[in-house]
Amino acid sequence: MAEEGYERADEGGGPSRSALWVSAGALAATMALIALIMLITGASRARDEALGWERRTYEVIVMTRTIDAAVARSEAALGRYVLDERQQTGTDYYNEWRNGAYQIGQLRQVLGADAEQTARVTRLQALFSQRGQELAPAASAAQARRGQDGLGLLYQAASSATLPALRALLQDIARAERANLARRTQETQVFAARVDAYTDWLGWLAILIGIGAVGLAILAWRAFLDTMRARREAASAEYRAAELDEAVHARTLELSAANENLQREMAEREAAEAKLRQVQKMEAVGQLTGGIAHDFNNMLAVVVGGLDLARRKLHGPRREVEYHLDNAMEGATRAAALTRRLLSFARAEPLLPEAIAPARLVEEMLELADRALGERITVNTLAPDEEWLVWADRTQLDNAILNLAVNARDAMDGAGELTIAIEHVALRAGAIEALAAGDYVRIAVSDTGRGIAPEHLHRVFEPFFTTKPLGKGTGLGLSQIFGFARQSRGDVTLASTLGEGTTVALYLPRWLDEAATRPAPRPRATHPESIARAARAVRILVVEDDPRVARATSGALEELGHRAVNAASGEEALALLDGPASDVDLVVTDVMMPEMTGAELAAAIRRRGLNVPILFVTGYVGEAGDADNLAEGDLLRKPFTVAALAEAVENTLAGVSGSRRAATGAAA
Repeated sequence: MAEEGYERADEGGGPSRSALWVSAGALAATMALIALIMLITGASRARDEALGWERRTYEVIVMTRTIDAAVARSEAALGRYVLDERQQTGTDYYNEWRNGAYQIGQLRQVLGADAEQTARVTRLQALFSQRGQELAPAASAAQARRGQDGLGLLYQAASSATLPALRALLQDIARAERANLARRTQETQVFAARVDAYTDWLGWLAILIGIGAVGLAILAWRAFLDTMRARREAASAEYRAAELDEAVHARTLELSAANENLQREMAEREAAEAKLRQVQKMEAVGQLTGGIAHDFNNMLAVVVGGLDLARRKLHGPRREVEYHLDNAMEGATRAAALTRRLLSFARAEPLLPEAIAPARLVEEMLELADRALGERITVNTLAPDEEWLVWADRTQLDNAILNLAVNARDAMDGAGELTIAIEHVALRAGAIEALAAGDYVRIAVSDTGRGIAPEHLHRVFEPFFTTKPLGKGTGLGLSQIFGFARQSRGDVTLASTLGEGTTVALYLPRWLDEAATRPAPRPRATHPESIARAARAVRILVVEDDPRVARATSGALEELGHRAVNAASGEEALALLDGPASDVDLVVTDVMMPEMTGAELAAAIRRRGLNVPILFVTGYVGEAGDADNLAEGDLLRKPFTVAALAEAVENTLAGVSGSRRAATGAAA
């Protein structure tokens, strides 16, 4: 019977591993979707630019013809002016000539970005001015009514080579623009074909996401069946446990001397209890899987719907296409945020710990808490005079306290008294779960709300379990705080009484020795040459075992103007650093990779004596190491946007002093 219980325990890891695989697949699909959206946006922008160049070319050709016509009309008007010497005819000549000068000025503005064409316009203006000087004597003679003198001067100007040269230069400008028009028409066709190809990829990606949604539904159904089977087994186990209790009691009274038989029956009881705990674990795993499937289906509905609408409107108004793409991006970002919260519960989210005074942190966040809680909540803070430090991630601790405060506000329906108390406690071994004996800082958040029913207290830290009304909570807040506390070598407790309120206490170990605990800071490049290098295009080695992520990262770096060199493993990266990529300015590496992790690669680079900056990119640290093992470089969390990547690259190259930064791409 005990062996059967252990077999059940081994089998219980299956759904959990399946859920992690589903989360990893959803994260990969989300990153592929983000990369594809970026490609479509870039291709559409390039196509619009090519169309703009085509319009400019047509405008230049029309302007050259207008200038030629204006010159011809002005010289014809001058001929009439010399013959009839009427003032109106002279005015027509001057108006046409000024129109030609104005058109040449407009042509210079249109061609201002083209150095070669601008030079031609400069020569055109010189020839136009020279031609005006040649015609000026004839116009002056006509204005003075000198008769045949003006006609002779006009014939003399007609024999000049300036007018043919001017017209030839106009033809050169038009001919160059026609050549540009042919090239830009071809570019427009290329970009249009690229947009069509990316649209086809979007369709296939939508199909894959649909298949993934079906897989999630199947997984949820299997979890439901496992849950029902687990409940039946739990009922059976409880019945057998009750019978066993009666048997043990009877045998104890009747056979007090039969110690060997009594011990055997106690062993059977322990096995039954272990099996019951395993059944309860299976029920929690089923609820976790169902919650993941539900939330991801909601987010995938936004992503798939947005992509489908964008594909249908791709050849329509650009603003409408961008609206649907923004909706899809928002859904993908929410999926990435859910994945990070699940990783936090699994204690696989990378932490960036530092020495923190909890009392000062609470005082700093009171203004933000007051805005979040509202004016009807009275906030009290209690802290000892002596200041103890803890070693934790500042952002995670801040979010944990704020999350507890918001939960307390909801429990009090927006009106009541909230107390945040900080205490210094000395715990003995086993006083709080599995905490070791020692000094701890206790951060307790108490409210005067309605409290939690006793039958729900043992489930409050389960993911996706919530006592709030439907649509008011995700059920991940307390589970995330639980994962953060355990990952920080602490724990969290909850006590509640119906009608009186709830107290949630966070225990974090006291931090004493900075020199023994803080990871040694890596050398940072702070000289002017390194800072100047961060502001220009550099050569970057990208180490990523997933080819899709590698292509997306390299594409983003090239979009930022950098040159990217790809390596699929740590061994390949070291080979490139020893050979063709020895002059790279930065190494961007994934943390979780087969055979050699990112932290191991960084250590190997330092052993070779290379002082190249390193930027770690990760969405799941797992067993690759904690923050101390990643102290060789800066940290960027997946998924990330191009803006977040640009900021991380700039900070790493510039060697920003102080504690290491961590950027979240989806949030950006």
